[in-house]
Amino acid sequence: MSLRFRPIASSSLGNAYVVDDGKTTVLIECGLKFRDIQIALDFQTSKIAGCLLSHEHDDHSHSIRDVLKAGISVYTSRGTQEALGINHHRLKTIEARKQFRIGSFTILPFETEHDASEPLGFLIESDAGERLLFATDTYFIRYRFERLNIIAVECNYSEEILRQNILDGIVPVATKRRLVQSHFSLENYKEFLRANDLSHVREIWLIHMSNRNADADLFKREIQQLTGKPVYIA
Repeated sequence: MSLRFRPIASSSLGNAYVVDDGKTTVLIECGLKFRDIQIALDFQTSKIAGCLLSHEHDDHSHSIRDVLKAGISVYTSRGTQEALGINHHRLKTIEARKQFRIGSFTILPFETEHDASEPLGFLIESDAGERLLFATDTYFIRYRFERLNIIAVECNYSEEILRQNILDGIVPVATKRRLVQSHFSLENYKEFLRANDLSHVREIWLIHMSNRNADADLFKREIQQLTGKPVYIA
């Protein structure tokens, strides 16, 4: 089976995603009620080999205690653990640029740029050699990647839409300051794609999109025009 990426939820209200290669299933983020995650997975949560947690904010970590209680190990940074104030034998400390294994996956965490304690993105490679890049809640991705098959990266807002919303009084100026220092824009996404090798990419996912400062149809169309690849909205 080919590597698969499936969003359960993707917004400021809650985030959770599933990665599966037919041998191993990994949950990325647990920002929903655990019951909602169970329902999305047809109550087959015993098949989850581990959960990757990018950072401590509630829309990404909401059900971490229930995930741990269910016997699922959670892999996250020391900074995230300390920010959450959780100590558990199934809580696994990971570090940027130090790879580790979960089942048939080799996972390389990397630093992201967000207003959190020690946020991480993840490069996930299956034993079959297929690669998924996951990055959310970051205003910059400092690394370049090769041989990617699936890209799942935040496309939170458009600078043009945000600027118009501020002029119209829909969005306060203070919100703009936080957004540009903690989230990935459409313009950043395009720059990131231009800087990376897309020759093996078969899917591009736009995740964690803003309700007010984004236009899903526009974003999808522009990324498709730029890359010629299938683009999906999470």
